[in-house]
Amino acid sequence: ELELIAHINSVSTAPNRPPARITSTAKMTSVFDSIDSTVFRSYCFWCAALVIKMLVMSVLTGLKRHAKKAFANPEDAKVNKVKVVTNDPDVERVRRAHLNDLENIPLFFAIGFLYILTGPSATLAVNLFRIVGISRIVHTLVYAVVVIPQPARGLAWMGAYFPTWYMAVKVLLAFI
Repeated sequence: ELELIAHINSVSTAPNRPPARITSTAKMTSVFDSIDSTVFRSYCFWCAALVIKMLVMSVLTGLKRHAKKAFANPEDAKVNKVKVVTNDPDVERVRRAHLNDLENIPLFFAIGFLYILTGPSATLAVNLFRIVGISRIVHTLVYAVVVIPQPARGLAWMGAYFPTWYMAVKVLLAFI
């Protein structure tokens, strides 16, 4: 090991640059070697499920526009022989639900991955990811598909919001 360190230091020495330092061991491990595969698989599953959910929101918006004949672009209105409509309440509801996804889900993607790097309990991490994913799906259902009065939408939103906050705080504390 000492010979390897000496070799690395001699090779990496360039003019006006200090030698590379390897202090404890010459064998470096990848950050991915320490990730629990159960946790990572769950994270990947829920990220993919939420990506698909957001892709479906685009289709849902288009379907709602066609059903309501509410086209925001002149070329679409012309093809369908209708006037431009930019404020149909049903279309706007679906668009707001999609916007809410775009405001919240990428934050989960980022902090969820960083949370995995803290080495959390597999049971806790898998359940946090599951709660966030299911809450975001329920949020869409009660906001844009089968509209249910408050507090349904707010509760579904909180179901994803608070676990995301929890993970963010745990990441901060782990890397302080």
